[in-house]
Amino acid sequence: MKKETREYNYDWMLWSIFNAGSKAADGTVKEFEGLKRVLPNFRVVLNTFLRHGEPGILFFKMLKEYFDEVMTAHEQGKKICIGTFVTAKELFFAFDNVVPVWAEPMTVAATIALKKGTAEYMDYCCEIGFTETSCSAQRGSFGAYLAGLTEKPDFLICTAAGICDTNANAVQFMSSYLDLPFFQCNFPGKLTGKRVDDYQRQDYRAMIAFVEEQAGTRLNENRLREVLEETQRQDELTIELYDLARLVPCPMPPIFDLMAYGGRMSMSGRKSYTAVLESMVKTVRENASKGWAGTRSKKERARLLMCYIDHYTTDGRFWEWMDDQDISLMPTLIFTFFNQGIAYAAGREEETYKIDTTNMDTMIDSLVGINSRMPMTKQLRGPYDAPGMWRDDLFCMTKLMKPDLAVYIGSMGCRNSWGINKLLQRDAERAGLPTMLLFADAFDDRVASWEACVDKISEFMQVRGIGS
Repeated sequence: MKKETREYNYDWMLWSIFNAGSKAADGTVKEFEGLKRVLPNFRVVLNTFLRHGEPGILFFKMLKEYFDEVMTAHEQGKKICIGTFVTAKELFFAFDNVVPVWAEPMTVAATIALKKGTAEYMDYCCEIGFTETSCSAQRGSFGAYLAGLTEKPDFLICTAAGICDTNANAVQFMSSYLDLPFFQCNFPGKLTGKRVDDYQRQDYRAMIAFVEEQAGTRLNENRLREVLEETQRQDELTIELYDLARLVPCPMPPIFDLMAYGGRMSMSGRKSYTAVLESMVKTVRENASKGWAGTRSKKERARLLMCYIDHYTTDGRFWEWMDDQDISLMPTLIFTFFNQGIAYAAGREEETYKIDTTNMDTMIDSLVGINSRMPMTKQLRGPYDAPGMWRDDLFCMTKLMKPDLAVYIGSMGCRNSWGINKLLQRDAERAGLPTMLLFADAFDDRVASWEACVDKISEFMQVRGIGS
């Protein structure tokens, strides 16, 4: 790792960027435009979000709140827990003295906001013994933690064992390297059934006991109830947002997709995320009432469904390109959460979770349901074509959102998805959905540049006569 890279802590850089960004729109329009002219690198990202007005402003303020808590945790006598995105965030927000940090959102924040991206942090992992075939979504932020360029974590959890081996290995490596306590949740190969439910309930309660031991405090029942009730409100807003996204043209701006799942991945159950969703729904409702698409031109040339994850290239260029091309971005498949009542779960109610705040037992069962249906945890725990797995979810979303094409991109470490994405592409094409595979890494532009990815998608659309 370069000496220059060690000059500033990773989490401090992200805090300073989003702290400044959260204040950028507090002044007049003239002041904001003047600010953009003097920003060296961040103005593109800033404009991508803040030109949407209140939703973008609230999203930045939510991220500032998140990074404020990370940066001040130890000052306030709190413990920092590192985990991965496939975890029910509500559990950790129900502790008085635990601040959770999630590997993948921390990586995405840097790949989008930092001009240099996260390549040096990824490479540092390999320099100290990490496998090169591990997922770049973890290596981006974990490299900084392993190099001591962050607030030091106090303990680790992983809820991806059996779903993503590279995810589980990444957390285990950090535990060994930094000598930190570590707990790992396991997942059976099936989603539903009494044996599955009993196993997941027992396993999750063991994780709660571990967190209580590390935190030195008990899970706060009243606070957990407040957090879960806030999550219920967020689920209601998400249901409406997804219903509106089904309209033709789609009234949801492409960047709202990232904002919806970005908030869920970092601040689920928090009021600041509720405010973001409420503002997004208001904007999308207004577009829908006028018959407008969510793109800058208010027109829709094509509808694209990312059938795994989005592309997290520098400056948020993926969402800006979609917007410039008048392409509506359907809710990304791997960021479906299967809350009760959402449209894509119609007829598949046994695959959803239900929030019940009656007492501590029902609330813990609710957390088990949320945790076991997190993105990727749900779709990749069994064979891709088994009931309730990846293919079922793709076909259900296709029927609902009516995309013109689907695109796959993952990371070089996504063995569970790379191992079967050609089978998924074959099945999707047979079902009438034009589907392409991007041989690139969503978090590392060195594998294939963003410009190369744009060329591939554009060529695919031209050859298949999509949006012409």
